[in-house]
Amino acid sequence: MNACSEQSQPMINLVPFASGLAKPVAITHAGDSRLFVVEQGGTIRIVEPSGVVKKLPFLDISDKVTGGTEQGLLGLAFHPDYSSNGLFYVNYTGKDNNTHIVRFRVSTTNPDLADPASEFPILSFAQPYSNHNGGDVRFGPDEYLYIAAGDGGSGGDPHNNGQDTTKMLGKILRIDVDNGTPYAIPEDNPFAGNIPGLDEIWALGLRNAWRISFDRITGDLWMGDVGQDKYEEIDFQPAGSTGGENYGWRCYEGNHTFDTSLCLREEEFVFPVYEYLHDAGRCSVTGGFVYRGSKFPVMNGYYFFTDYCTDEIWSLHNNSGTWELIYHDRFSGNNFSTFGEDVNGELYIAGLSSGDIFVIQETSTTGFSELNIKNSINIYPNPVPDRLYVEQVGIKGFI
Repeated sequence: MNACSEQSQPMINLVPFASGLAKPVAITHAGDSRLFVVEQGGTIRIVEPSGVVKKLPFLDISDKVTGGTEQGLLGLAFHPDYSSNGLFYVNYTGKDNNTHIVRFRVSTTNPDLADPASEFPILSFAQPYSNHNGGDVRFGPDEYLYIAAGDGGSGGDPHNNGQDTTKMLGKILRIDVDNGTPYAIPEDNPFAGNIPGLDEIWALGLRNAWRISFDRITGDLWMGDVGQDKYEEIDFQPAGSTGGENYGWRCYEGNHTFDTSLCLREEEFVFPVYEYLHDAGRCSVTGGFVYRGSKFPVMNGYYFFTDYCTDEIWSLHNNSGTWELIYHDRFSGNNFSTFGEDVNGELYIAGLSSGDIFVIQETSTTGFSELNIKNSINIYPNPVPDRLYVEQVGIKGFI
């Protein structure tokens, strides 16, 4: 179905902001104008509002982390009360090949330096293989800490960790770091109490949720889950969820059966709001953020994500209950590994191989006049520079 419209849709460009980073894998802020960039090798760097990267790392734990394509220092989250308590949390793969969630404190004399002696272990669990370590950590609107744990690696989830509620692997975990020693379990966690399953589990059935984020306005949780051989997916949990969603892996890869032995009924899974094929060189999704900044109102409410291999960027937007996909462009030579927000909600994106950080900016003022709307899950390239292609995406199992 073809349709014509004068509605405004975002058209983006990437503006260079900072360079010289070494394998950046996470970008966040501490409630002020600085950006904090996680480098996979074990350092956290501060980027000033001017784009200057400070020479001295905010934190250096390179002696604690292990190398590997999907290991290392992988996540950073500042406590919601960081301005008063100075606490922040990191997720790294240690020399023992375990995932470690650790708390640090900022220096009492220098806001640009962490206190390495303040390290306090929160949680750790074994990684049976060197890939699919997950690594993201985020504080939710409820001020609990959410941890993205991959399925433990190898291929095809050989131990079925994604569906095993006695394992932390292949899950989103949710813990209360303000109570307990070293943490407490939120009473409303879906497996808390006498319900079979680990108390820490918030959601399950994820292969390797590579970058998760909360919409800072609605509180919705977005996850970019890396697929096996054929499909990448974007998963969604609406604000107000009581948790316990099962996103399907390894029973399903995207909307498609993968290994249905020992699986629940289809209706008990929550399927992705979007999936895409491994075609045209695409290989691995990098989840992003819903734009909620003030500089580019046309982008408001659009969830941006990318593919690591092709450096293509897309966005999803809920248009009256229907997810619409917009293909933006390909920005080659970066291997985009992460998005990030600054304190004002403006969006950034970083390239693992390039070491560059870009600001995502909206470039159109009037939008475009012709939309190609298709009931399909295919992603189309952008053959005409001044036009974008939009898809209406059916929602399977969306709640």
